[in-house]
Amino acid sequence: MKHVRLFTDGACSGNPGPGGWAAILQYNGHEKELSGGEPETTNNRMELTAVIEGLSALKEPCVVDLVSDSKYVIDSIQKGWVYSWKKNGWRKADKKPALNVDLWEKLLGLLEVHQVNFIWIKGHDGHPENERCDKLAVAESMKFKP
Repeated sequence: MKHVRLFTDGACSGNPGPGGWAAILQYNGHEKELSGGEPETTNNRMELTAVIEGLSALKEPCVVDLVSDSKYVIDSIQKGWVYSWKKNGWRKADKKPALNVDLWEKLLGLLEVHQVNFIWIKGHDGHPENERCDKLAVAESMKFKP
């Protein structure tokens, strides 16, 4: 399987508010940037969308090193929370409904296709690809500002 690096970020101006997402795919010396946004969304939805769009762009099953500054995305997978939510009918430990179920279901489907290593990095800490993703995501969110 091909080994790909995927960097992602989401941004939101207000929460909820206009949002943007970005992903950078790197493979074998090649790079592809993806980005988009929505007029009314949340930061967590944009973080998830960035990951989903990045993985969806892959044309075949891959080993993916996913680098994100989103504790929401990384912890939900690495700590197994999302699997518990799903098992419990998309209810969290406190019995409240889990949020963003539509996106989590898409992501879980993609995780059955790709072998993904989730890597958390601190945001706004000078990481070149993370900084680029942030700029792209913010630019996308600004397209929806009046």
